[in-house]
Amino acid sequence: MGALDGRVAIITGAGRGIGREHALLFAAEGAKVVVNDLGGGLHGEAESTTAAEQVVEEIRAFGGEAVANHDDVADWAGGERLIRAAVETYGDLHVLVNNAGILRDRVLVNLSEEDWDAVMRVHLKGHFVPSRHAAAYWRERAKEGHEVRASIVNTSSTSGLLGNIGHSNYGAAKAGIAAFTVIIADELGRYGVRANAIAPAARTRMTESTPALVDAIAPPEDVGTFDQWNPANVSPLVAWLATEECDVSGKVFFVQGGVIRIFQNWTMTEALQKDDRFTIEELEARLPKLLS
Repeated sequence: MGALDGRVAIITGAGRGIGREHALLFAAEGAKVVVNDLGGGLHGEAESTTAAEQVVEEIRAFGGEAVANHDDVADWAGGERLIRAAVETYGDLHVLVNNAGILRDRVLVNLSEEDWDAVMRVHLKGHFVPSRHAAAYWRERAKEGHEVRASIVNTSSTSGLLGNIGHSNYGAAKAGIAAFTVIIADELGRYGVRANAIAPAARTRMTESTPALVDAIAPPEDVGTFDQWNPANVSPLVAWLATEECDVSGKVFFVQGGVIRIFQNWTMTEALQKDDRFTIEELEARLPKLLS
């Protein structure tokens, strides 16, 4: 018996990296998997549509069930086709893992409008569109009297939640994904849908393209040493969040190697307060205490 027996899952950006590891583990745990991958390069350029098929072949080789899908997750009609592909192929949908993404590192003064728009489109809109169509499907199922035990797992990043130089576009999108997750968790609970997000740290095409990380994320020379940057380390948490029995919702998790932590939402500090409008002089005198 697998932890995901009978579950139908869509995993976007599943042709490589973390998404591929999700797909392999989900299938090994009994899920029927729609392996979505547009076949794009790291920066969003067209490459090949074979990555998704390769993952499907791997899954079928060990007896799992999977089908490839190449719809653009940021395209309205494409997102609708993606959800329909799961339902028409396997008869239902229980899990949506939004993982697809690209990277265009630039400091702000070198960031073009196209760099900004491309990253926002793939990450932020690419989370919204499949989630919107999946939510509509689950709402209708609930209204028809079916019990819905569905799960959305989104992919945020420490670049958005903690900040990272050169990632103003990527980080803003990833911070938006975290906020999106918390909000839709509140909205969709009435229909039996949970939503959570992860902020993973792992060896991927994105991290391998970051000069400051190249040496740190290299696999250990000793094969017996635990590889904390292995992308497969991320997937068990995602699989657990996707199980039918899990009741966690509205959380954002950091996960790396054998470490899992929970991010807190933006929180407010102690207040600087008076019963009237502050003057600039008062702020000059009193704000340093609040900032200390």
